[in-house]
Amino acid sequence: MMMMIMMLDDDDDYHRDDDYDDVDDVFYAAAVATASSSATVAELLLMMMLVMMMIMMIMMMIIMMMMMMMMEVMIEVMTTTTMTTMMMMMMMMMMMMMMMMMMMMMMMMMMMMMMMVVMMMMMVVMTTTTTMTMMMLIMVMMMLIMMMMMMMMMMM
Repeated sequence: MMMMIMMLDDDDDYHRDDDYDDVDDVFYAAAVATASSSATVAELLLMMMLVMMMIMMIMMMIIMMMMMMMMEVMIEVMTTTTMTTMMMMMMMMMMMMMMMMMMMMMMMMMMMMMMMVVMMMMMVVMTTTTTMTMMMLIMVMMMLIMMMMMMMMMMM
C-alpha cells in the first residue's frame, strides 16, 4: 500500500507500463461527462415542463374569463329575450365547452409527448450514467408525474 502511495506521489517514477490506467481514466472521464450532460438535460426538461405549465395556467385563466363573460351574457339574455335566442346561447355555450375539452385534450397530448421524450432520454441515460445520476433522474421523473397528476386533478 505504501509502495502504491509512493508511486502515486512521485510523478517521475510513476511510469505507465500497462494501458490499464489509461483505460480507467478514459472511463472516468466518460462517466463524468455523461453525468454532467444528463443533469443539464434534466434541468432543461424541467424548465420546459414549467413553461408548459405556465402556458396551461394562462390558457385556463383565459377560458375561465370566457366562461364568466358567457354566463353574464346568458343571465342578461335570460331576463330579456325569448326562448329561441336562449337556445342559441345554449348552443354557443356547448360549443365553448367542446372547444375547452379539445384544448384540454391537446394539452394532455402535449404532456404525453413530453413524457415520451423524457422516457427516451431516460433510456439513453440509463445505458450510460452512474447510479447516482440515475437516482436523481428518477426522482425528477417522479416529481414530474406527480405534477401531471395534480394538473389532471385540477382540470377535472
